[in-house]
Amino acid sequence: MANKRIFVAFAIEDEATKILFTGQAKNKNVPYDFVDMSVKQPWDEKWKTNCRTRIKGCDGLIALISKNTKNASGELWEIDCAKDENIPMMGIYIDGASLSDKPANMNGIPCKEWNRENVSSFIESLG
Repeated sequence: MANKRIFVAFAIEDEATKILFTGQAKNKNVPYDFVDMSVKQPWDEKWKTNCRTRIKGCDGLIALISKNTKNASGELWEIDCAKDENIPMMGIYIDGASLSDKPANMNGIPCKEWNRENVSSFIESLG
């Protein structure tokens, strides 16, 4: 069975937590890979095109939800893009975030506490 490819959307202010989160996929016994398109410079249409291609090539998207998410234009665009492409999604609360930090474009999408069981069960549900 091929590894699942999971796109990770996050606010750039949360990059340190994203590194910890994606570090779990470095274990060779983990059947998934994480993908991100961290914006290191102002993003443009070329970035959006490349990012959409990456998202379409993934089995699912996990949005890391923090107190920064509602103002993270890149992450919000990635979430909207995944919705447009019918990519299964879930949110993971990080750094003390809660339901009040969930952006409006994630209404109807489950968001859960960050733990191995929640992440694994979402990935295992991806056919």
